[in-house]
Amino acid sequence: MQIVILLYPDMTALDAIGPYEVLARLPEAKLTFAAEAAGPVVADTGCLTLEAERGLSEIAAADLLLIPGGPGDAAVRENAKLTQEIRRLHEGTRFTTSVCTGSLILGAAGLLSGLRATTHWTQLETLREYGAEPTAERVVEQGKIITAAGVSSGIDMALRIAQKLVGDDFAQALQLGIEYDPQPPFDCGSPEKATPHVVEMVKAAMAR
Repeated sequence: MQIVILLYPDMTALDAIGPYEVLARLPEAKLTFAAEAAGPVVADTGCLTLEAERGLSEIAAADLLLIPGGPGDAAVRENAKLTQEIRRLHEGTRFTTSVCTGSLILGAAGLLSGLRATTHWTQLETLREYGAEPTAERVVEQGKIITAAGVSSGIDMALRIAQKLVGDDFAQALQLGIEYDPQPPFDCGSPEKATPHVVEMVKAAMAR
């Protein structure tokens, strides 16, 4: 199974690496990190660099295409070359997926019109600009397009794809293998649960 994960400057690393930890362990998975051009890509923190093995245009086809989000998504949305390559690969995928604001990139590529989709909670309404119906669900399946909400939800999405491809037992083994059993110190992982003060802090940070 050919899996392609897009990298781009100022992306959020966990959007890509969380699903990678699951998808790379699927039977016969062949995973490629790709960018506009091969080479190092610096994530949004400025202190982590990931390596793109190939340019996206060099990849003939993908069974699964994953688009991460992050502050750099706006530049990708305006990059006609990249959105064209995403559309091209999407035509032959079994799954076209996104994490966080990666769904806005799918929207810019013209793939979400008339579909339900999710993204980071601060950007849900932006999905309407691309003809999508925003929903706050953690993972949204619309045919072969699967969108995941903010950052950590990419792991949930990858496990759901594993379930579809290799069944419950293997997917559960993957979840156990990475010990994905969240027990966070605070119950504030959604804007409905967080205090108004914390919600405003995150909105301000995301607006920078």
